[in-house]
Amino acid sequence: MVMALIPAYATYERITSYQLGPHFAHLDLSLHSWAGDGLLAIFFFVAGLELKRELIVGDLRDPAKAVLPIAAAASGVVIPALIYIAVVGWHSDLRTGWAIPTATDIAFALAVLAIVGTHLPSALRAFLLTLAVVDDLIAIVIIAIVYTSTLSVWPLIGAMAPLPPFGWLTQRRITAWWLLVPLALATWILVHASGVHATVAGVLLGLAVPVKCHADEEHSVGERFEHAVRPISAGIAVPLFAFFSSGVSITGDALSRALRDRVTLAIALALIVGKPVGVFLGTWLVARFTRAELAEDLSWSDVFGLGLLAGIGFTVSLLIGELAFGVESPHDNAVKIAVLGSSLIAAALASVVLRLRNRVYRKDMGARDNRCRR
Repeated sequence: MVMALIPAYATYERITSYQLGPHFAHLDLSLHSWAGDGLLAIFFFVAGLELKRELIVGDLRDPAKAVLPIAAAASGVVIPALIYIAVVGWHSDLRTGWAIPTATDIAFALAVLAIVGTHLPSALRAFLLTLAVVDDLIAIVIIAIVYTSTLSVWPLIGAMAPLPPFGWLTQRRITAWWLLVPLALATWILVHASGVHATVAGVLLGLAVPVKCHADEEHSVGERFEHAVRPISAGIAVPLFAFFSSGVSITGDALSRALRDRVTLAIALALIVGKPVGVFLGTWLVARFTRAELAEDLSWSDVFGLGLLAGIGFTVSLLIGELAFGVESPHDNAVKIAVLGSSLIAAALASVVLRLRNRVYRKDMGARDNRCRR
């Protein structure tokens, strides 16, 4: 954003549009595309590991615990999408961006929760983590199905050749990088060549890794991979993607044009209003009409604060915005300003609500401590 406001912006544009790579398998991509298609595959690999861990050994393994956050995630996708469509109009060309406000940025959401929630119950973090993982899964399916304009079947079938050996090696606890990395790259290249967004390859590879420990293991292969890859994802892949994707001008003219664009209003209302309404409504309806119940130490105020937190839609929202309208489209600035601004507002509102809830839990904890002393 700073570079977009200074004379160096011309250099920034040349850097982002600089093409690199062989023509083979359509790999002659701009650096911007390499960040979105290549580096984000690492981010989605970690997301795949998290999803499988939750499904096999985490809260998603237990239907009684999983049903509420799953319902919250699903409703938190549907309601923002409906709000977006209602604002831009069903017959408008802008409807292609309906999925932009559907994803929660798990990294930022958990970071905000960690900062403001020193005394919040651990069940709230588990609820948010499960919701965000399911949210990511839905976003991945949307990317794979909705935003695949052309599909080449043979490369997609070909991707099934290196993927099973990758999974077999990790199941056998063979983790030599010189065996696994070429197989992972081959899978990514073939998925990319098929026309399906290449980040889907990262998810498939993550789901192929075992997450259960053997009797003689302290940590599973999935945990070891996540420990090794997460710093690369959080420290390199996501920041570089953000650098190439958030170079948006916020001058008076640019802001004026963005505010007049229906895309901006649609995304803002969907993230700031649609997400909390969707998360809260989905949770309440399932709790009201089924036997599912909130964890004993959670209240509906906590769910509302968590819903506001789910409105932080940074990484995946920016990615879907590029897929929906194209890089440097007339709506590109509007999407970026809307996502960045709305995510900031959602984080601020969630911080206020959760900080108030944090004070309540801190007082309750203090009162219990005093009773114990007496």
